[in-house]
Amino acid sequence: MKRNQPSLYAQVKTLLWHKVPVADRRRERGHGHEEPGMLKAVTVKAGPGFPHAVQALQIKRQVRDLCEGRWRTVTVYAVTSVPLWQATPAELAGWIRSHWSIENRLHWVRDVTFGEDHCQVRTANAPRVMAGLRNLVVGVLRRSGSGNLAQTIRYLGRDATRVLPVLGFT
Repeated sequence: MKRNQPSLYAQVKTLLWHKVPVADRRRERGHGHEEPGMLKAVTVKAGPGFPHAVQALQIKRQVRDLCEGRWRTVTVYAVTSVPLWQATPAELAGWIRSHWSIENRLHWVRDVTFGEDHCQVRTANAPRVMAGLRNLVVGVLRRSGSGNLAQTIRYLGRDATRVLPVLGFT
């Protein structure tokens, strides 16, 4: 949950997390970072911010850039309609990590490579159409084997005829 839902964020953040025991611990290393982390889960009553919530989660990660060596703490809050008996905290943590991988593989590319957050298209269905076109480009380029999408887009943008082989036309 991000701060774009301020009332729900405030409700979840103010829970008595210091009294909740740690339900899952992980230590991950990769992409130039070391990240030990923990997840806490607590049963909650559904409220106006999220009417189907049955659990609130706090994910706290210590992130260290291996080059710089400095540590920083990242705390993320989430709510779920999945009851404790249906998924263990470790499973919930895995689902959250897989969601972050989607965020990193698609949304980050749309935000950074295509500058979606700065797009001025706001009329009628145009934002959805543009998002669909961006998703299409990402999918086509990934299927073509492109490793670095930004570099590939720059390369293709220099000459319109370069796009045809990527689309299967020769």
